[in-house]
Amino acid sequence: MPAMATGNASYSARDLAHVWHPCTQMKDHEVLPMIPIRRGAGVWLEDFEGRRYLDAISSWWVNLFGHANPRINAAVRGQLERLEQVILAGFTHEPVIALSEALTAIAPAGLTRCFYADNGSSAVEVAVKMSFHYWRNVGKSAKRRFITLSNSYHGETLGALAVGNVELYKDIYKPLLMDVITVPSPDCFEREPGESWAEHSRRKFAHMEAALAQHAGETAAVILEPLVQCAGSMRMYDPVYLALLRQACDRHGVHLIADEIAVGFDRTGTMFACEQAGIRPDMMCLSKGLTAGYLPLSAVVTTDSIYSAFYDEYVKLTAFLHSHSFTGNPLACAAARASLDIFRTDDVLDRNRALAAHLGAKARELEAHPHVAEVRQHGMIVAIELVRDKATREPYPWQERRGLTIYRHALSRGVLLRPIGTVVYFMPPYVITPEEIDLIVQVAREGIELATCD
Repeated sequence: MPAMATGNASYSARDLAHVWHPCTQMKDHEVLPMIPIRRGAGVWLEDFEGRRYLDAISSWWVNLFGHANPRINAAVRGQLERLEQVILAGFTHEPVIALSEALTAIAPAGLTRCFYADNGSSAVEVAVKMSFHYWRNVGKSAKRRFITLSNSYHGETLGALAVGNVELYKDIYKPLLMDVITVPSPDCFEREPGESWAEHSRRKFAHMEAALAQHAGETAAVILEPLVQCAGSMRMYDPVYLALLRQACDRHGVHLIADEIAVGFDRTGTMFACEQAGIRPDMMCLSKGLTAGYLPLSAVVTTDSIYSAFYDEYVKLTAFLHSHSFTGNPLACAAARASLDIFRTDDVLDRNRALAAHLGAKARELEAHPHVAEVRQHGMIVAIELVRDKATREPYPWQERRGLTIYRHALSRGVLLRPIGTVVYFMPPYVITPEEIDLIVQVAREGIELATCD
């Protein structure tokens, strides 16, 4: 057996001998120390040498109610003593039943059926296949293409990559991907001077309307991230776009898939971002915050109408045969139920409104910085866009990696920030305090000064 590791360096060495990390150029770790974490509590993470880091990004946008939350811990621990896993084909269990009841109770009216998978990318794969298969089952097999937005991100399995458009992730794999129809994003960072978010979003919808008018006969669904394109540099748009899209999809007979994986569960100021437009998608993809960041789980919540198109005699071969070994895992479902119970009992949405107001006000203090082009916000997501030239909005060359300077400074000050290029963002757990918000914004301010001082 290897000797027991006693500090960060020992764990880092063991890690680098075997672990290939996601979204990472591993050569960076020749100079960028790996940080092994031994415990978490609330918004704080602690390494093996006792240093603490405030998790301002919810550990990749998943953590809602803090690390090692006692109520969620107790729910998972209790479930572990009863049932850890069972096949969900031909069998069921109380946690998945109760979670499905709870999800359909809070989802937009009419979303009544839950299909489970393991992660966000898999949920997108399910929704894409489900839409395609639905149209085949109802005799419209020509409807097999998908419309997506520029700068969108829906995951990194091949189907999810195909319907996304962040070139950093997609470009190398294009020979493997299905062809999609891409229309310009309603990204309000690109609005004209004096133009409101709603005006810009409404104007950009003309591109979507034209695409639907031209391609409706061959289009299965439109897929988009409601309100915030998170991996696409936290670019944001107005809810009016969603309202217009719902109307257009209905007119043209096309499904609307809402990827709420990153923006669901009150990240944008409502339980689901679609609520701000008063719409119901045909399929809603959920993951990340679904289990409050505890365990991998995703769901596609859809309608009875779509469900019914697959419901027939076995010999008709209309069944939806997509499957995952851990579909509806009882431990993950128990964590998700506990998270939804916290929403139900603790008035989370009202508390988050107050926290979001404080976070936005503090972040907007940076608007006067000579290299800050915009501070934008939807609920508990705030982003600060850095540019070389504020007047022209000329970006910094990506090769300069100025966000890395901010990341390293923040760690030295005990804060976990992970800028997307030169976009600094905050997406903290909901148990953060106003004083902790002040800290993360101050550390971001310091990092921005360091990264833009030349």
